[in-house]
Amino acid sequence: MFDSLSDRLSDVFRKLGGRARLDDAGIQDGLREVRLALLEADVNLRVVREFTEKMRERLLGLEVARHLNPVQQVIKGVHEELTTLLGGEDRGLDLSGPDPRVIMMVGLQGSGKTTSTGKLALYLRGRGRRPYLAPADVYRPAAIEQLTALARQLNMPVYPSSVLMNPADIAAAAVEEARIAGQDVVLLDTAGRLHIDADLMQELVTIKERVRPAEILLVADAMTGQDAVSVAEAFAGALDITGVVLTKMDGDARGGAALSIKSVTGRNIKFVGVGERLTELEPFHPERMAGRILGMGDMLSLMEKAEESIEQEEAEELADKLRRAAFDLEDFRLQMRRLKSLGPLEGLLSLVPGMGGLKKALGGAGLHEQEMARSEAIINSMTPQERRCPEIITASRRRRIALGCGMQPADVHRLLRQFEDMRGMMKKMSSGGGRGMPRLPGGLGSMGGPPWSGPQAAGGGGGVSAEEQKKLRQKRKEERQRKKRQRR
Repeated sequence: MFDSLSDRLSDVFRKLGGRARLDDAGIQDGLREVRLALLEADVNLRVVREFTEKMRERLLGLEVARHLNPVQQVIKGVHEELTTLLGGEDRGLDLSGPDPRVIMMVGLQGSGKTTSTGKLALYLRGRGRRPYLAPADVYRPAAIEQLTALARQLNMPVYPSSVLMNPADIAAAAVEEARIAGQDVVLLDTAGRLHIDADLMQELVTIKERVRPAEILLVADAMTGQDAVSVAEAFAGALDITGVVLTKMDGDARGGAALSIKSVTGRNIKFVGVGERLTELEPFHPERMAGRILGMGDMLSLMEKAEESIEQEEAEELADKLRRAAFDLEDFRLQMRRLKSLGPLEGLLSLVPGMGGLKKALGGAGLHEQEMARSEAIINSMTPQERRCPEIITASRRRRIALGCGMQPADVHRLLRQFEDMRGMMKKMSSGGGRGMPRLPGGLGSMGGPPWSGPQAAGGGGGVSAEEQKKLRQKRKEERQRKKRQRR
């Protein structure tokens, strides 16, 4: 979604890169380009004016640090102001208090409210919560059936609503049923309309008064741009919403809604939908999103995705195989499957510092999920011995493998060469060999820091601070303990 804005900002920083120092003319030229980039991204006009004014005050007369050049100083300032624009500090869900806590999902019809309710339920269950789904949309055809089907798919309890019931009565009864069943979170899917009207708002106010929700989350379609901001402003005034869930963030809209909502409504974006699958709901981190927009990647989110998909013991076993050069095609196939489970390849590349520009090249070359599927088909056509010892694959074996998967021997040969090249590179990375090659200590290593990180940036370090790594290790330990308790 932010690709166009990222490209424009990269052009701005490239033009500033030739200047020896920050002067008034350079600052004015840079801010003019930044303002145009934000307007083209469909950011609210008032928000753009406030943003550029803050940047101008910040940069005029600023003494550039010794280890930073002018463009690094501008990037640093833009990153910090973008972080503030997107919401500043992370604001997660507030689920403190007596059980069950109620999360009320509101929004216009067609914004993805019901699907987001299911996604959020799955997200909460993965963090040790016990969700209870309550369909309270008695107007849209099949809305109750849709949420009931999602609950069945997720193996979660759901309140047996009926279109003949009153929505406020459904909400109150669902909370009581959840309390009896021992569920600690009720997700209430309320009705929407094609437009905002008095009847809709009054119904939502009545439900709010009956169940006193801990969170009221507005589900807004990011593809609607400034319309989503207007909707958020109206709901914030009428219902005092506590946060926003932006859906369809994987689309090709310009991202103006995400950059405007906090400033216009005063409410933080708490979650973003990044795909159609129920697992594709992510917590919104303003600082990380600002990094993605500026092409700095988001290694913390990538590491968290990997933590959810890959066990620590498996990662350590893989690292040991790489060090011993024992990485074979069985492992290669397993890692491809793990990679696909993390989400689309383009999304993963946007999380790696410096890899944002590679997405277009990969897309043009056709090296994406389909290519991985072809590679997996070739490996599946091999015998177990061939997968463990690729070096025994001769020309006759390549012909047999190609015949088994419906491809050409040249395709098999190309895969084997790619595998050998990758195995050699991974061996160097795991041992720390090779100039400028980052070391991978048993998992994801340091993959580069922000553009203003001075001397560290040249060495490839500084992507994730020691404090952040410590928090991730603690989180990983707690997650392993939780899974052990569940197995018992």
